[in-house]
This record gives sequence, C-alpha cells and structure tokens, in this order.
Amino acid sequence: MSDFSIIYCRPCGYEKRARDVAKALRAELAVEAEPVPGSGGVFEIKVGDKTVAKRAKGHFPDTAQVVAAVAAAR
Repeated sequence: MSDFSIIYCRPCGYEKRARDVAKALRAELAVEAEPVPGSGGVFEIKVGDKTVAKRAKGHFPDTAQVVAAVAAAR
C-alpha cells in the first residue's frame, strides 16, 4: 500500500484547502491522506514518493483533478 500525503504551505494559509482535499480523497477513494505542513508556497499531493498533483504558477488543482490523479497513481 502506498502512503498518501498532502504537503501544504502553512504560512500561505493552504491548510483548509489541504483538509478539503483529504476529506474528498477519504470520501471518494477511501484513502487516508495525511496533511503535512510546509512552507515556500508548496501544495503537493504525493502517492509514495511520486508527486501526482501540485500548485503551479498560482493554479491549484481542483478536488476532482486530485481525486483522478490519486486514483490513476494507485
């Protein structure tokens, strides 16, 4: 089984977004993703060591995109 994590920038205020994504993953895929505080504007969803979705140039992947990316990487 893979480890699932959501690394988010705490100083940027991304914690709510990370918790919302974790809730969606739990509801739709029965996946427990651990929100992990970080810094530097990071917002990444990882399956094991592989980044499957992330914030890029100010764009955040929406919940449906994250769920699809995690499902594909499982």
